[in-house]
Amino acid sequence: MIAVIKTGGKQYLVQPGDKIKVEKLDKKEGEEFSFSDVLLVEKNRKIEIGNPLVKDAKVEAKVLSHGKGDKIIIYKYKPKKRESRKIGHRQPYTEIEITGIK
Repeated sequence: MIAVIKTGGKQYLVQPGDKIKVEKLDKKEGEEFSFSDVLLVEKNRKIEIGNPLVKDAKVEAKVLSHGKGDKIIIYKYKPKKRESRKIGHRQPYTEIEITGIK
């Protein structure tokens, strides 16, 4: 059984037991919750596509941890003006485990 969920402006193909990193969620570690934005569900080789969401479909998940991704360096340079700017960014994420699809 697989499903496509939408969270944080992105779509993820998931199945029970998957561990994925999504945009940071306001949940505590160990907390269980469910995604209601389910775009597609496949069960027993039968695919149900939502318009835009599948009715009465939920994907249950558990929060494993919070963290920050790798550092990305942003460097801007304007050659004739002797102007440069260097900044870094680390995107926060939440690691979740998919426990079930209903």
